[in-house]
Amino acid sequence: MRPSRRERLRGRIEGRPRISPRVLGYLTEEKESLRQGFVALFISSVGELFAGVALASITNTLEELVGLAILIPAAIAMRGAIFGAMGSRISTAIHTGLFELNLRRGALAENVQAAIALSLVSSVFLAVLARYLSGILGIPTALTIVDYVIISTVAGLLAGAILLVITLLVTRLSVRREWDMDNIVAPILTAAGDILTLPALVLATYLIGIPVFSVSFSGVLVLVAGLALYLGLRYGAPGLRRILNESLPILALNGFVVILVGLALEDRLDQFLAFPVLLILLPAFLQEGGALGGILASRLSSKVHLGLIEARPLPQWTAFKDFTLVYIFAVGVFVFIGGASHLIAEGLAATLSPGFLATLGLDGETLSPGFFQMIGLSTLAGLIATTAAVLAAYYGSVTSYRLGLDPDTYGIPIITAAVDLLGFLSLIIALIVFGLAG
Repeated sequence: MRPSRRERLRGRIEGRPRISPRVLGYLTEEKESLRQGFVALFISSVGELFAGVALASITNTLEELVGLAILIPAAIAMRGAIFGAMGSRISTAIHTGLFELNLRRGALAENVQAAIALSLVSSVFLAVLARYLSGILGIPTALTIVDYVIISTVAGLLAGAILLVITLLVTRLSVRREWDMDNIVAPILTAAGDILTLPALVLATYLIGIPVFSVSFSGVLVLVAGLALYLGLRYGAPGLRRILNESLPILALNGFVVILVGLALEDRLDQFLAFPVLLILLPAFLQEGGALGGILASRLSSKVHLGLIEARPLPQWTAFKDFTLVYIFAVGVFVFIGGASHLIAEGLAATLSPGFLATLGLDGETLSPGFFQMIGLSTLAGLIATTAAVLAAYYGSVTSYRLGLDPDTYGIPIITAAVDLLGFLSLIIALIVFGLAG
């Protein structure tokens, strides 16, 4: 006998919980990944918020050096792309048993050499893009090509040197304590990149505008970058040459996209200066989206290399389980950074004198639109950005693997570019939804 409508409905309702044990079982299996991921993301978020305070504190510098804001998202994103991909490649080498802690030869040495060369070349490339795209698109800038080369390259070298040390320390600790680098490397390196890059950019501005020296110094930086690339491609080990050959095209695309984000930021800088809490939120928002995508890309890349996931156009259940993990991370992270941004802004307004705030270009009465508005804005925009990160991570890893390329090299740069551009757009959409931008 055919079941009645009520019986069919009851059957569907009773059948629903069958999915939950599967999901809960997976989350139970991944409790260590959840713990490691949340700890790394929390540390990363706190670091990013400090970077945001640093960004909000240089509003006068941004107003005086028109065009400097163009470099900020690009310089930050490039550090994350280079060192995040490096960490992902090292993680895969550890998982596959090909890693040895040796700075003279092998995977670690090749990755260190590649990071140095790519940092130099990408910094010069970003400087050229920043100067000439701003002219083509009509975005005003007071900086010359010489200024951009010095600021971008010196900041890249300063931040890159410290990031390299941090990457090596994280690698050594991960090997010694048997941590899964896929869960921690992207958040830690993106946070460190943000914290280091902003002060480095400001410090580098003191080297511009010096007669004779500035022009000569910029020329030397360009020559050193070109020489590093030539030596790596001509005399480097096969692994180093492969990393450079595969990284250069994707980093060039990444640089182009994130420079567009910087141009958009410079064009909308007045809206962010109206509520400086948005400048506190911005680094954390953009980079946590990239960190979430980096976690997913690293996990997917390792599983593709190990044969646990097939490179299919439609994701398998194993991939969807990792997607679920990333969305769980996302909700916690974006609620936290939204609320924390407001509390930090309120704390600054309460503890710093109006005169001191004014010297920073801040108005203590209009730092934030409100606690719940910031949580809603951050969460809405964050979930949109996370969806972009998930799609970029999966299809970036799958496509690169099917083309015979290394997903570790392509995954994180693709995510960085996609999340920075779409993340910034999602933030603007959320600002419009909450009535904070037109």
